[in-house]
Amino acid sequence: MLSNVLVPMDDSEPAGRALEYALENHPDADVTVLHVVGVPSMMMGDAVALTLEDDLSEAAAERAEPVFERAHDIADELDREIETIVGVGHPARNVIDRADDYDTVILGSHGSDRGRATRRFLVGNVAETVSKRAAVPVTIVR
Repeated sequence: MLSNVLVPMDDSEPAGRALEYALENHPDADVTVLHVVGVPSMMMGDAVALTLEDDLSEAAAERAEPVFERAHDIADELDREIETIVGVGHPARNVIDRADDYDTVILGSHGSDRGRATRRFLVGNVAETVSKRAAVPVTIVR
């Protein structure tokens, strides 16, 4: 039986389905939603913008708020409670670094960059990296 589940979440549909899956299939587990901001890009746009903020923690929390509102809406529909945490930096690295504190990681198959030509055919880059490198079991939800 699982007691602690980590659900990395962005604004994509697969991420929402992953949270629903976690909440429905692990009713006795504590579920934590992680949203990572400041994603590095070729032009370093979001990551650089965060470094220019006066209060990095506050700026990261503000950027995570829409995702957390959606996560709480999903949890409320299923009459469940969730915890939320914000990470800063690269999504896969954030998930892998935190995975040891959980029994499992449940994440969506593709993130919000799913329209980019660089995505994998069946599994997104973050999901693929986490599934290969996390020290705990990983469930990928489509």
